[in-house]
Amino acid sequence: FARWRVRLGYLVTVVVLILARPTPQSILIGGLVGLAGLAMRALAAGFLHKQEVLTTTGPYAYTRNPLYFGSSLLALGTAIAVRCWVSGLLLLAYFTLVYSFVMRREEGELRLKHGVAFDGYANSVPLFFPQFTPRVQPASSDGTFSWEQYRRNHEQQAAIGFVLLLVGLVIIWYVRTLGRN
Repeated sequence: FARWRVRLGYLVTVVVLILARPTPQSILIGGLVGLAGLAMRALAAGFLHKQEVLTTTGPYAYTRNPLYFGSSLLALGTAIAVRCWVSGLLLLAYFTLVYSFVMRREEGELRLKHGVAFDGYANSVPLFFPQFTPRVQPASSDGTFSWEQYRRNHEQQAAIGFVLLLVGLVIIWYVRTLGRN
């Protein structure tokens, strides 16, 4: 199921775009919310060393899943931008269903790989919603943000996808506006 999340996401996107009723204001506000999600994802991707170490620094000191929290902001931004409550509910249902499974599966993999270290981390940092204060990092923690790591994690794809979505919404608005005139 987790492997199909991207393909299923494309299908959800098509349905959301078909139902979309965007306005310039909804696109702008949704774009700003989505930008916050992209910023969170970018920051997280710059710290994340998949399959190498247990990342607990940067945004990972506030939530165990900052990439997915950023994705939830992207979904919220999209729901605002499309200005359709059915689309918003569809996005919420998709995100909740897919990412609750994905987060739990990844948590099991991290527990197997990192054992007690992951358990300590999981006990002090929330699964999804960020806490207001960071987990106290051990003095030996060397995790820092890296643009190279951001690129290795292919995070630019999320930014490109969101920009294309917004462009698509502008086109939908423009075509529908011309159709009324």
